[in-house]
Amino acid sequence: MSHQQSAVTASGHRRLAEGIVVTRIGLGMMQLPGPGVWGPPADRSNARAVLRAARDLGVNHIDTSDAYGPHVANDLIREALFPYPPELVVATKVGAVRDESRAFVAGDTPDQLREQVEENLRRLGMNELDLVYLRVAGDGLLQPGPTPFVESFGALIELRQKGLIRHLGLSGVSVAQFDEARGLAPVVAVQNRYHLLDRGSVEVLVACEQHDIAFVPYFPLSAGLLDPDLDTAQMPPGMGLTTEQARTLDAIAQRHGASRPQVAIAWLLHQATVTLAIPGTSQLAHLEQNVDAAHIRLSADDMSALTSLA
Repeated sequence: MSHQQSAVTASGHRRLAEGIVVTRIGLGMMQLPGPGVWGPPADRSNARAVLRAARDLGVNHIDTSDAYGPHVANDLIREALFPYPPELVVATKVGAVRDESRAFVAGDTPDQLREQVEENLRRLGMNELDLVYLRVAGDGLLQPGPTPFVESFGALIELRQKGLIRHLGLSGVSVAQFDEARGLAPVVAVQNRYHLLDRGSVEVLVACEQHDIAFVPYFPLSAGLLDPDLDTAQMPPGMGLTTEQARTLDAIAQRHGASRPQVAIAWLLHQATVTLAIPGTSQLAHLEQNVDAAHIRLSADDMSALTSLA
């Protein structure tokens, strides 16, 4: 067993539902299409190599969306990994599409959701999707669509009953939406924005803990805001790390012989047993570093200092 394979094992596993067990460190697909998550990557063979390396390292949880590209992320998964190993879990999102300006916009009518599910199935070469998140506007990053939340979720419940979806998840939801959805059908995972510099979804995390449901934060590496070369002077106030925050993070990273992103991943995994990490990357070296983050054991003092960053 390689060092990275043992790291995936060290991260532990999470049972999402009957027959679905994933590594707590997965792979997000947002970095593999072209710039702005639009169009093909500059090096398609490298993108496929990242996916195959993740599989070879023991990662069995891939997070995607047919809106990434559009279509590019799912096409890459099929090109690299089909026929899929039986333990692989591919989670996808519906409810958001791309418009002419390349922005993510709501696409949440029952007809749109049905089309998105069918396109995911076709692109991935699957008869049934393992896990489908309904992406909604509860976390403020997506403008609300025209369809009531219950109607959109109901459309996915129907597709699940028809055998096109195995399990249902939620993305970008409030606690109220989370509770409402659980009253209609089983929810096995929630994916909201949450990272070292943004705790806006902490109440949703707490609710997931209470109900023993996986919490899968997106932007686990703070959407690039941890980059030491980032020019925060050119950014809006409140974005990126302050000098004091950077010193705190770097001191902890140095103590563990780790990088900032590795500490950020370790912090997420230490948050609660229900948290999973899905860092994305287009570089093989970064993939191995992300997986290696599972070896970091943060102390109570480390956790307190990191939690105080936001």
